[in-house]
Amino acid sequence: MMNFSKGSKVWIEDRISAWETGEILEISGKLVHAVTTSGKKVSVTREKLLLRDADADHAGVDDLTKLTYLNEAETYTGSILVAVNPFAKLPHLYNVHMMEQYKGAPLGELSPHVFAIGDASYRAMKNERRSQSILVSGESGAGKTETTKLVMQYLTYVGGRAAGDDRTVEQQILESNPLLEAFGNARTVRNDNSSRFGKFVEIHFDASGRISGAAVRSYLLERSRVVQITDPERNFHCFYQLCASGKVAEKHKLDHPSNFRYLNQSKTYELDGRSNAKEYMKTKAAMDIEAIFRTLAAILHLGNIEFSPGKENDSSTTKDKKSIFHLQMAAELFMCDEKLLLATLCTRSIKTREGNIVKELDREAAAAGRDALAKTVYARLLVQKVNKSLGQDTNSKMQIGVLDIYGFECFQKNSFEQFCINFANEKLQQHFNEHVFKMEQEYSKEKINWSYIEFIDNQDVLDLIEKKPVGIIALLDEACMFPKSTHATFATKLFQSFKDHPRLAKTKFSQTDFTVSHYAGKAGHVTYQTDIFLDKNRDYVVVEHCNLLSASKCSFLAGLFPSESDASSKSSYKFSSVASRFKQQLQALMESLKATEPHYIRCVKPNSSNKPHKFESPNVLQQLRCGVINKVRMSRGAKRAEK
Repeated sequence: MMNFSKGSKVWIEDRISAWETGEILEISGKLVHAVTTSGKKVSVTREKLLLRDADADHAGVDDLTKLTYLNEAETYTGSILVAVNPFAKLPHLYNVHMMEQYKGAPLGELSPHVFAIGDASYRAMKNERRSQSILVSGESGAGKTETTKLVMQYLTYVGGRAAGDDRTVEQQILESNPLLEAFGNARTVRNDNSSRFGKFVEIHFDASGRISGAAVRSYLLERSRVVQITDPERNFHCFYQLCASGKVAEKHKLDHPSNFRYLNQSKTYELDGRSNAKEYMKTKAAMDIEAIFRTLAAILHLGNIEFSPGKENDSSTTKDKKSIFHLQMAAELFMCDEKLLLATLCTRSIKTREGNIVKELDREAAAAGRDALAKTVYARLLVQKVNKSLGQDTNSKMQIGVLDIYGFECFQKNSFEQFCINFANEKLQQHFNEHVFKMEQEYSKEKINWSYIEFIDNQDVLDLIEKKPVGIIALLDEACMFPKSTHATFATKLFQSFKDHPRLAKTKFSQTDFTVSHYAGKAGHVTYQTDIFLDKNRDYVVVEHCNLLSASKCSFLAGLFPSESDASSKSSYKFSSVASRFKQQLQALMESLKATEPHYIRCVKPNSSNKPHKFESPNVLQQLRCGVINKVRMSRGAKRAEK
């Protein structure tokens, strides 16, 4: 219970600005009368007040929004670092001198800093001989990508070998950053350099604590962006870089992005403060593999192939000379037969007892097949080749994993991506709960006074989402396997199956939207629009596409499509569930994280306009409620026990 009295300096809860500073004028019964710094008089209950730090006005600040620099706008809650994106370059805070300052310094001895978390994880790994993990989360634009790069920069500094090798593993790790950004990041409405996938970078160390290898696992790549974008967003950065590559672009018959269908759906081709040509040089330095650029160019030409009705009913063929040129270029770059490429786009083969039947495709189906091929090639390119470029050390006994993954999302419109992202956050919240519970057991065992903080067990939400045979993902997969299913029939089955579930509700104004009560309290009530859930969950792999590219004369491309026996398959289409695959990936990630000691960095976006020195309190409070406040309470309990 806080002791308030006349003259006490307080924080006063405010509906618009979240909290305002003020002073108590008098206390009468249950009401406290106070005046804010702006001169507004208020009468509130004690629950709406918090005591301010009496020394703050003289010795520092107790309001982080008054601080200017990023390392000063970082704070610890227990061992969690909360970092506010400054929307400005501050190189003096992240140079070698700063890394040297934090090297070996106990956590909390120096100002809060991302290097302090990096150092704490490295020292714990060396001292305890146990793998560590650093979990970086936050909404789009909060600074996750930059924070992850800084963590990796610090780990390669403390774990790097003496210079001598032509290209050391730590150089490869640092060079993987522009590579991952080029292939996995894009401009969105909220962020010019938004990661469109989650990633777990495992840095491997030898027995002496030196870096010996690394690996990258990627999660939930936004494949649809390869073929479909909206203004003013952009496709993945690598396509624009390739178009600005000079002689390489000329060689592959590429020119301005406005001439390619996969890029000109939005009129945004350049980004403020970034040169496509300079970024291309960084990507090339990290991965000078000519076949990768050939493959990217082939995807752009593939997107420019248009179809018109063929001679037969429901058949299709190339629309005009321009489309024929792009078909020829795509075939040349894929290093496959042009006629065979056209056949795989315009027909499908169906196995019957009597033999194979070739089915003609109409122009809509041909265009859909073209886009499916582009997405499949791109996804395999990112996942397999970026990982291979780093060089894993399979003999390593100690690792530090850095997880850069989307924070909890709740927008005006929430679709399949938000559902998967929030499912991931439910998993991570459960991991945090288990970590704190384990800590509580250790304190109880050692008879240390533990200030227990109750938290909400979210197992029921996870069961709702992933349990078989009746969970949201299982019902979605079932709907995707029936051609006549629609989002309406999926929603009906969902509401029938979970009629009385406390975590799932039907919305008032829609028959097909559903609301899930996630772990984040009131801020975690998310309404999902199901209209394109089925389309986004269907990941059809076309057998003919795989056969075509596995026979490519380009060994690099053929390696992305190893031959598969399809003798048992009656259909050309192999359905693969995006949500089920993501669920399996998350399970593997959780197993990896359970074997490590976790450290947490929560990135916060201070304003929606991406401007420095601007702080929107309600927006920040929403982010903290979604990802930090429960962690703060539990960590604070643990911290008190340690004392």
